[in-house]
Amino acid sequence: MPTNVKEFNEYRAKMNEKILASDNKVIKRIYNLDTNTFKAGHLPEKTKELLGLVASAVLRCDDCIAYHLETAFKNGVTKEEMMETMSIATLVGGTIVIPHLRRAVEFWELLENE
Repeated sequence: MPTNVKEFNEYRAKMNEKILASDNKVIKRIYNLDTNTFKAGHLPEKTKELLGLVASAVLRCDDCIAYHLETAFKNGVTKEEMMETMSIATLVGGTIVIPHLRRAVEFWELLENE
């Protein structure tokens, strides 16, 4: 897990820029689908970010967890809502998700303190 939110975002932005500079049509379309999927629709952005958080935790992707934690935080998700969401992820994913839960709580604390 990154040591701070700024470090995570700078690395993510730098690498996304390099990846998109390759001008690969499939990758660009996947990035576009991802962006558009999490925009408000029949479900509000907040709900979609929490769904993304569950999926990311179950798939055990720490980068994805951090991304969804930050966007959820920016969309007004409370710590209690985040913890309830992660409880669902832990139930669905099993005890193997617990290390990711630990890192999620740690990253949430970074968000609260920045």
